[in-house]
Amino acid sequence: MADPCLACGACCASFRVDFAVEELACNGGQVPDGLAVEVTAFTSRMRGTDHARPRCAALTGQLGQRVACGIYEWRPSPCREFQAGSNACDSARARHGLAPLSDSML
Repeated sequence: MADPCLACGACCASFRVDFAVEELACNGGQVPDGLAVEVTAFTSRMRGTDHARPRCAALTGQLGQRVACGIYEWRPSPCREFQAGSNACDSARARHGLAPLSDSML
């Protein structure tokens, strides 16, 4: 099966993405500074993920069809740790009218 995430993107349009400021490029990390907003002195958030209808600023394409992360190589740890087919994945997919990925992975 091809990478199901490239035809989804629901997680990038469902959750806030908070991460340690040390992950920002200005602090020696890899997340581009312009794609994050300060939350606290210790935490940053991906732009767009705190809106009423979240959508990460790094997400390109159309949900459920073809998507990509514009900073995939430099994405923050919550994105790196997110598991396709997990309960959180299926919840995000449901929010966007997509079938659970865990069903199609069986």
